[in-house]
Formats: sequence, structure tokens, C-alpha cells
Amino acid sequence: MALAVVGLSHHTAPLDVREQLVFTPQQAERAMLELKSTGAAAEAVILSTCNRTELYFVEPVSEDASAAERDAAASASRDAAEVLLAERAGTTPEKLRPYLYHHRARAAAGHLFRVVTSLDSMVLGEAQIQGQVKAAYELAASLQSPMTGPILSRLFQTALSVGGKVRNETALGMGAASVPAAAVELAKKIFGSLKGRRALVLGAGEMSELALTALTGEGVEGVVVVNRSPQRAQELAQKVGGRSVPYDALGDMLGEADIVATATSAPHAVITRQLMERSLSGGPRKPLLILDIALPRDVEPAVGGVENVFLYDIDDLTQIVDENLERRKDELPEAERMVSASVDEFWAWYTSLEVVPLIRALRGRAESMRRTELEKTFRRMQHLSAEDREAVDVLTKQLLNKVLHQPTVRLREAASNGKGPGVVEAARYLFQIDLRNIKESDDE
Repeated sequence: MALAVVGLSHHTAPLDVREQLVFTPQQAERAMLELKSTGAAAEAVILSTCNRTELYFVEPVSEDASAAERDAAASASRDAAEVLLAERAGTTPEKLRPYLYHHRARAAAGHLFRVVTSLDSMVLGEAQIQGQVKAAYELAASLQSPMTGPILSRLFQTALSVGGKVRNETALGMGAASVPAAAVELAKKIFGSLKGRRALVLGAGEMSELALTALTGEGVEGVVVVNRSPQRAQELAQKVGGRSVPYDALGDMLGEADIVATATSAPHAVITRQLMERSLSGGPRKPLLILDIALPRDVEPAVGGVENVFLYDIDDLTQIVDENLERRKDELPEAERMVSASVDEFWAWYTSLEVVPLIRALRGRAESMRRTELEKTFRRMQHLSAEDREAVDVLTKQLLNKVLHQPTVRLREAASNGKGPGVVEAARYLFQIDLRNIKESDDE
């Protein structure tokens, strides 16, 4: 079986494309099960965040497949993944393809490890990606028909482990290490000090809580939380001594705020231009800064055209991200070294899966031949004592082990060096080993 990932991120797709590919947990569950039911994947995990949507999967290729069969299976699985993502975006694979990237085998593992350690994030060092990757993995593993098997389980567990190690052993997360924190830095660039400013936080999830914490940490006062769930809004507001208001009071609250931070999971815009103009209809007012850190976006782009309203979305944080990168670049070599070492560790395990069945089959074939020839010899040499027969048996075992030792070592080395598939196919040809027939006979 082969590991692969198909996806897009802030590196390859603009915001208006990324927001079309957001999966809710329920949508991710249906998509993964569909992929498996059609035979396009043996295992699958969908990772969907503000800045990326990625489908990790294991191509359902049998271990005895030829190189041509492997290529055909890889192409079919990739096409199915593209179709699934295109359907979510409401477009065709041909139109979506320019934004997609594809990684297979070792490159797929390396990509996930860089994602979970935030080395591939818009905000280098952000902590949220670790939890998002964990949640995606746990969702796939918890389904009634689990979508994770030995390969993706090992992959994601190793990735989460190296993610924690990088965070604990480097200073990669120093400074504004989250999208909400970077958004607050942007607010400081616009207003200067935020002390005494009034803020409205729309939403009550993790991103909203991070934004709320960052804002109050800069002296923002009179914080108001609005959320469709009144209880969750109240709980979040109480953490910082703020207050919550009913969702239908959103329009009134917009007119009172200096800063609005919005991060709901709504599938459509919550703040429209019409709502904004109605909220600000009382005449001239001071500037209103809106930080839309949701995906899909919570605020219609046209809101930015309202007088004295300054709207910024996720992609507008690029400049701040670049500044953070400059402050943290000294940590990158050590983080990259940790990632590389973890990829090597995972890959050594993964590629050993290629050669273990072959080694087992090769030794089984040789042992069967040894026993057959030994029995023939003993029938011709009836005069041998039990002790002599035992000595000959031990001698032939030792010879067999010595003969097979070096090929076994070289097969494992080839696997760990990434040459496993080619060497396995050559060895199967040379020794005429059909793993499929061996498995069938074992089952019998």
C-alpha cells in the first residue's frame, strides 16, 4: 500500500478558493467513508483548517502488485481524491487542479510533519495546528468503520509526537504565534495602544477565545461576545470579565465597537454590507476595525467599502507573518532537523512493510526446499543414527541461515533507503516468489 496526500493551502490557493473547501466534521466523515466505499482508499484522514484542506490516504494496492499495477492504483486514487475535493468546492477537477499539490510516499509523510510543527503554516510557530491535526486524526479513527489503519495511525501519532517535541524544545512559538495574535498585532499598528478600546468578538470557538485573550491582554475594555449559543458566549465572556449579548443584537453592537474580531463556523457571511450600513446609520463615527479570521469568511468583502470601516481577512496577515518569521528564523534549522529525523524514523518503519512479506516468503521457500532435500537424503541413508540425523539437520539450518543472511540485510537496507519497491520486485522475479499464492496457501 502507498501513502499519499492531495490538498491545497495558503501557499497554492487564494482565500476565495480555500473557503469553498472547508469540511465540517460531518462532511469530512461522509467524504472519507465515500472514498473507502468506492475502493479509492484503504485508509483516509481529512484535515480542514483556515489555511488548508488536505486529504491523506493509503492507496489500496496489494503487496504483490507490479510496478504498473501500483502506478495505475495511484492514478485512480489521486483522481478520486481530486473529484471529492472538487465536488466540495462546487467545481470540476480540471478547474481546481491548478491549486492542488500531490505528495506520495516519503514526501507525503514529510509534508504532514512540517504541517503539524507549523513549519508550513501562515503563522510560523502557531500552536493551533497541533490540535487541529489531532482532531482530524481522532475523527477518522473514531468512526464506526474506522478510516485509520496501521499506516495512518503510525503516521499521525509520529507527527503529533514530533509536533510536541518541536514546541517544547525550540522557541519557534515566540511572539505572535497564532492567527488571532497576529490580527491583534495588526490592530496595534492601526490604533497604536489598544488600552480602553471597545471590542466585539463574534463566535465562541477556539479562535475567538484566542482573539479575546489577545485583545484583553492589550488592555481592551468593555468586551462583548456574540454567539448563536448564548451559554457558550456567556462562558467565554466571563473568562475575561466581559459580557455576552443575544445574537440578534449583533447589529446594535457593531455600532458601539472599535474592534470586531470574528471567527464563527458559519457557512456564509454573517456581517453583510447592508447590516453594517444599517448599524452605522447614526452619522459620522470613529474608525471601526474588523478582523475576519474565519474561513469561510464571516464578513462580506463589500463591507470594506463602507466609510470608516477597515476590513482585514486572513490573507492580510502576510506582512505580520513575515516579520514573525524574521524573529524566529534562528529556530528553523533545529526544527527542520527534528522533522527530518522523525521522517527517517517513520520511513524506516513504513518501508520495512514492503520487504517483510518477501523475506518471510523467501525464508519459507528456502526452508521448504531444505526439508524436502533432507528427507530425500535420509531415505537414502537409513544407516544414520538419530544423533547423526540431528547433526545434519542443524548443519543445513546453519548453512541456510548463512546463505540468506546477507540478502535479508540488503533487502532491509534497500527498504530503509527508499529503494524497497524496485528491489522487492527484482527479488520476486529472481526467486519466482508470488506473494499472492503464498498468502492464499497460508489462509487455507
